[in-house]
Amino acid sequence: MSNVFYMPPVTLMGPNAIQSLGAELASKELKKALIVTDGVLVEVGLVSKLTDELTAHGIDYAIYDGVQPNPTEKNIEDGLTLLAQSNADFVISFGGGSSHDTAKGIALVAANGGHIRDYSKGVHLSKKPQLPLVTVNTTAGTASEMTVFAIITNQEDETKYPVVDKHFTPIIAVNDSELMVAMPKFLTATTGMDALTHAVEAYVSTAATPITDAAAIKAIELIINNLEAVVNNGQDREARDAMQYGEYLAGMAFSNASLGYVHSMAHQLGGVYDLSHGLCNAILLAEVSRFNAQQVPERFVDIAKAMGIDTAAMTQEQAVNAALEAIDALSEKVGTKQRLTDLGVTEDKLAFMAQNALNDACSLTNPRKASLEEIVNIFKARM
Repeated sequence: MSNVFYMPPVTLMGPNAIQSLGAELASKELKKALIVTDGVLVEVGLVSKLTDELTAHGIDYAIYDGVQPNPTEKNIEDGLTLLAQSNADFVISFGGGSSHDTAKGIALVAANGGHIRDYSKGVHLSKKPQLPLVTVNTTAGTASEMTVFAIITNQEDETKYPVVDKHFTPIIAVNDSELMVAMPKFLTATTGMDALTHAVEAYVSTAATPITDAAAIKAIELIINNLEAVVNNGQDREARDAMQYGEYLAGMAFSNASLGYVHSMAHQLGGVYDLSHGLCNAILLAEVSRFNAQQVPERFVDIAKAMGIDTAAMTQEQAVNAALEAIDALSEKVGTKQRLTDLGVTEDKLAFMAQNALNDACSLTNPRKASLEEIVNIFKARM
């Protein structure tokens, strides 16, 4: 079986990388951007880093700043309306995964028509490339700035669903660690745990390849060695830079190997309870990994080694348990080891969420198949 690997043709990375964006855009003769972001990033002045760069290179723009933390179908529809009104010829997302996912939806539907939900009933369903998309990333977690995934919320039926489409790949991605320095402590923690989840799930995925394995293992190393430091000191430039490379490598891995039950279950928590996606992943990661380790223990031994655990004198079972304990220990250190009940989750919704999790596209590549009852029990273990 052949494999296909997707990633942006150009990525600008490192401190002040955004200062190279204008010249890249000018060379492509793009005239007017629809900037997709949220109101907070506009209010604190961070978006001006982008608009100043565009203005300096003669590129006009309009701003849609209505993105919600769990982006909705309405966010995409509202963005499409402004796109048409402004006559923009390309889209720039500025922010974290919510901005990127909304922008992907806008760009894809603008070129292909219909509704974003139309592209969620399979993978790579669009017929035409999306409107040119540029992603400027301000968090080190989702990797949505470079992946073929977008996660959208249907508020009418309390579901969150992934859209997987090769045309989501942006023409330029920007990971400027200076844009991440002001990221709040808890957001740093939740996005970092999200990135770790991407790497772990991609490494144990049934669609993993040697390329995705290499990216996932290096991502785990970088995240384990830098997340606690950057949570404790957001001004730690070296750790910030390492985390942006870690989350990007994790994105390379899962964009091509896909994910598993952690994400399919977290999507349901986000859809029903409007919870932080990264926090949900952090809560579920060790428990789902415990379930999966019964199928692929050797993979979790590799993960233990990547986490810096000396497994030489350990049995396979001891090494697996050490990896699971290290995941929970990191989550506790950065403040994301919480109980679902403390976040308002109730048992009466568990079966509904479990069924939707099994129907979620991310479940397809989980290494061990679960029953509805087993998914419910994983939720219960973290209640």
